[in-house]
Amino acid sequence: MRILIVGAGSTGGYFGGRLAEAGRDVTFLVRPARAEQLRANGLRIVSPHGDLTLAPKLVTAGEITGPFDAILLTVKAFSLEAALDDLAPAIGPETMILPVLNGMKHVDRLIARFGANALVGCVCKIATVLDDQGRILQLGPLQDLAYGEMSGARTTRIERLDATLRGAGFDARLSGTIAREMWEKWILLATIGGITCLMRGTIGEIEAAAGGVDFTLAFLSEVTAVVGAVGQAPSEAFLAETKALLTRKGSPQTSSMYRDLLKGRPVEVEQIIGDLLLRARTSCLSTPLLAAAYTHLSLYQNGLAVP
Repeated sequence: MRILIVGAGSTGGYFGGRLAEAGRDVTFLVRPARAEQLRANGLRIVSPHGDLTLAPKLVTAGEITGPFDAILLTVKAFSLEAALDDLAPAIGPETMILPVLNGMKHVDRLIARFGANALVGCVCKIATVLDDQGRILQLGPLQDLAYGEMSGARTTRIERLDATLRGAGFDARLSGTIAREMWEKWILLATIGGITCLMRGTIGEIEAAAGGVDFTLAFLSEVTAVVGAVGQAPSEAFLAETKALLTRKGSPQTSSMYRDLLKGRPVEVEQIIGDLLLRARTSCLSTPLLAAAYTHLSLYQNGLAVP
């Protein structure tokens, strides 16, 4: 199975690197500057599961000559449109696109561009960053990649994909409820992103502050209500686990959105917070905390464009 990884940043570089290390046929679609860096220094991973340096197969926009069997789409949501143009030549009648973007807005865009048959649901859980040297640093042991047909069906192609992804140095899992898991991940991302960015602190710092736990649970309740109204309601097990995660004493955990904010980088405010708020308003739901997070992050994002 030929696999194209769109993006060789912290997420795509990690999973693609592990697949390549395991002998899978992996090619990375990257921008020219990243291609130059990877050709000079290799794809480098620093991880609790073992460090890795390899010389990856690379293509840049315009160099794809035929379809791939599977495409792992790992770009930031604000780079999606350009990425779709770049990867279009890699799409054939049987190509499976596995997006690990945040939110759900990209799902509609992918279906509109390439058709529903091209889409395979996908959720990844991993904490990685790209350092100033272009290395991928894994911040913890979690490295889960779940995937499945959006309908939940166990098809021949999904079993073939499962066989390819398993045993490649990370936790690969075929899911019959992947659509629900995608909505659940949005709940987690919107909540942890919203609370850490609004409060400017870690989970543990928010928990220790006066009113911190009540604020966190109220934010989670707003987000969960929206998803229940416009998508697929989360499982009770997920909610229990998420409440425990977001109120854990002393937890150093933050969100990638907050880490990007601290570094003065663009954040996915429209995809993670804004789109959820829009769906809430369409459903006539009151979400004051979500609205506050959106205004706060929009103010930050607008400031990045000021010379």
